[in-house]
Amino acid sequence: MTPERWSYIGDYANDVFGQYDDHLADLMDRAVSAGLPPIAVSADVGRLLKILVSMTEGELAIELGTLAGYSAIWIARGLAPDGRLLTVEYNDDHADFAQSELERAGVADKVEIVRGAALEVLPRIADEVGEQTVDFAFVDARKSEYVDYYRLLKPLMKPGGLFVADNVYGSGAGWIDEGYGTDEFNRLIAADPDFEAVATPMREGVLIARRNV
Repeated sequence: MTPERWSYIGDYANDVFGQYDDHLADLMDRAVSAGLPPIAVSADVGRLLKILVSMTEGELAIELGTLAGYSAIWIARGLAPDGRLLTVEYNDDHADFAQSELERAGVADKVEIVRGAALEVLPRIADEVGEQTVDFAFVDARKSEYVDYYRLLKPLMKPGGLFVADNVYGSGAGWIDEGYGTDEFNRLIAADPDFEAVATPMREGVLIARRNV
């Protein structure tokens, strides 16, 4: 696989599977204009999140890393009619922008933005929701903290629930063959008998793990 072919396949996947609706098509343009970094999952990964959520009971989802609200919108669209998403964001400016986008997309009634650092607010969320109540978790925050996120989220996951993580093969900070920091996380969840896990090469690596028990 040459770099040129990999780039072509990524563009092809976005062209075929990454169709936007009118709202999402220019969300990131609005985010950049508002001073947010141009960071979000690609549209094909967003659609994957929606599909995966809809394959669960879809009653409760947790996201770590709201940023502009792009992935939160995709997740919210996959929830059950009475489902809800708790999305955690430590930056108030990002949270304010995301709230406006959730309202614009018509999903704000399903989503609560929890402000604060993930490792600080997750114990509080755990006390609120209780063990084995979460149908879907999506991690896309500090890569160096993925192991800690996993250990805090695992008790919350329902049997049959899906744990998904972005950037497990790389990011702008580097790639897995360069000592990128998700290797420990990948190996930890792959070896956990309570989960069955696989990572796809979509974008920069998307891990999908299903809780067995």
